[in-house]
Amino acid sequence: MRRYVYKGKILALAIEDGRWEIVEHKDAVALLVQDPDRGVLFVRQYRPAVATHTLEIPAGLIEPGEEPEAAALRELAEEAQLGGRLEKLAEFYVSPGFTDEKTYLFRVHEPVPASGTPDADEELEIVWRDPAEVLEAVRSGRVQVSASTMVGLLFALGAA
Repeated sequence: MRRYVYKGKILALAIEDGRWEIVEHKDAVALLVQDPDRGVLFVRQYRPAVATHTLEIPAGLIEPGEEPEAAALRELAEEAQLGGRLEKLAEFYVSPGFTDEKTYLFRVHEPVPASGTPDADEELEIVWRDPAEVLEAVRSGRVQVSASTMVGLLFALGAA
């Protein structure tokens, strides 16, 4: 039996069977955009939960009733002012030991300009980087990334 301790806009905290702490979280999308000359498109932003700036591939939450592909195109337009043809690469749980959040990873083919309105509370910087250099920076601790970015890097480098 699940008892809810907290319910918010994007997550709920429940206790199951009196012992398991479970975070129910909206599912998410992440987008891998590659250019042969510029590398991979990343978003640099401050993340209060970890109190530092991160380098992440564009990503965001799937809204209720929204299909992952539609959410991916919306997020790509909002964060990078791009659109394109999507190829689903993978879907995975972020941390199944305590949360049900699933992320859908898409590769963007034939990127084209698109108009989207960024979230009012986001301050994003779009940067293009060589994926091998970013992976090395992650290994050395110079750069912090999300789990979805790490999976995207593996696909970008042909390791997945």
